[in-house]
Amino acid sequence: MPNTVIIDAVRTPIGALGGVLAKVRPDDLGALVLRALLDRTGLDPALVEEIYMGCANQAGEDNRNVARMCALLAGFPIETPAVTYNRLCASGLHAIVQAARAIQAGDGDIYIGGGLESMSRAPYSVPKAENGFPFGNLTAWDTTLGWRYPNAQLKEMYGNDSMGETAENIWDVTHISREEQDRFALQSHQRAITAIDNGKFHDEIIPVE
Repeated sequence: MPNTVIIDAVRTPIGALGGVLAKVRPDDLGALVLRALLDRTGLDPALVEEIYMGCANQAGEDNRNVARMCALLAGFPIETPAVTYNRLCASGLHAIVQAARAIQAGDGDIYIGGGLESMSRAPYSVPKAENGFPFGNLTAWDTTLGWRYPNAQLKEMYGNDSMGETAENIWDVTHISREEQDRFALQSHQRAITAIDNGKFHDEIIPVE
């Protein structure tokens, strides 16, 4: 079985909801990273077997196969396939794992795996009418986070809790206290600030203009 290695890794900065990156389309962000990867490595894009990218929203500008859109915007040949994975959280990690699996299976030698998301640009969604010119009001779903158009049967079977509500459900099992969670979160932020101050991400983060 072939060994798999990660040759290089680049990313954009992480923005806040409605922050400085809110004016940039998600497919443009994805294309920016792909172009930067080619520039840094000097890789011939024609040698890339396939591009895998994770995306959890896919309700607006990141709709359909956004990995394919990113690849074309980045200048990859139209012959280069691209696939979008959606398993909500960890979709980007799943894309990287799939690239490793493809190499181990002998399907190819060079793959690109990553992910993209812009919650700031997630649209409101209104359902189509089941018949022409209906009367009454329609619900506009905010696609930024959580369920939309939930299936009543699935809700009856499992509920449709948000991530925050799911965390409360997990507490019922693990009994991890709020203090423990806050302590872990604080430590994570402190480590991130230390890494930023020490330039650990200097070669990883590319500017967005």
